[in-house]
Amino acid sequence: MWFYSLPKHDSLCHPPEKLFKDYQGALKYGNIFSINIGPNYEGRIRDIDVKTLARVGELIKEEEIKSTLNSMWKAIENEDIELYASYIHPDFTQFGETDPRLSIGKEAEVSGTREWIRNSKNIHTEMEEPRVHIKDSVAWISYYWKDRGTTGGKAFSSRGKSTRIFVKEDGKWLCIHGHYTLLPQTN
Repeated sequence: MWFYSLPKHDSLCHPPEKLFKDYQGALKYGNIFSINIGPNYEGRIRDIDVKTLARVGELIKEEEIKSTLNSMWKAIENEDIELYASYIHPDFTQFGETDPRLSIGKEAEVSGTREWIRNSKNIHTEMEEPRVHIKDSVAWISYYWKDRGTTGGKAFSSRGKSTRIFVKEDGKWLCIHGHYTLLPQTN
């Protein structure tokens, strides 16, 4: 036998953002994330719950993309070129900040990043205002970045805007394209 609440409570539901925050907390502390939902009067999941759970799923997938990009940057910060390479798709292409032509292939990306790491220290990159869109096994993220470090013994800092495209293969998001544009420095 099912127990139902009053009809005036039929539209009550936690916001997706709150449930997503609870999900993140469960991950952070290694806990299980569980949501209890009751049926409507026909014994089916309420429409509001379906809509809310769909949005929570979207937020989780969006976080996967942001986390993947942050892991790529963390690998660079830790000078771990093999880990960085594990996030790059074999068919990777990019329009670099100052490149006059399209760079093609994973090896070109990994080689260029390896050389940059070899000549640089204390590299740190931060993402601002990320916007993620996902369609099936393809995702793209547009964001602003700020980075800093030293290259060739000289301090650098830059800021810019970027779009990256990821594809999901064998359960892992891989970066298949990057487009980076430098923005003027502000004081």
